[in-house]
Amino acid sequence: MLILRCPYCGVDADETELAAGGQAHIKRETVGASDEAFEEYLFMRENPKGVHFERWRHANGCGKWFHAARCTETLEVFGTYSAQTTEPPKEIRDKISEKRPGWSWGEFS
Repeated sequence: MLILRCPYCGVDADETELAAGGQAHIKRETVGASDEAFEEYLFMRENPKGVHFERWRHANGCGKWFHAARCTETLEVFGTYSAQTTEPPKEIRDKISEKRPGWSWGEFS
């Protein structure tokens, strides 16, 4: 079972208390976007095997959105952080690099 720590209220919540919100750190096309831009956003994204950055909502808790860095192969969680940040905190990037030599945030940004 996937367990993520909400960075706002500090609760270790299992996946039944959370709502997945898709990939983090991407531009979300909304009202006013061209059909092509919306199609690109909706259907043409990466689905990586390995390190992934996701949006989650603590639905049955404080209700706030946050980001999580985790491995899609092993479900290993590297950390969670505020949804208002534009990139993962350095300590999370360092933790990923330590466990995945050669990994770089540059491939995601």
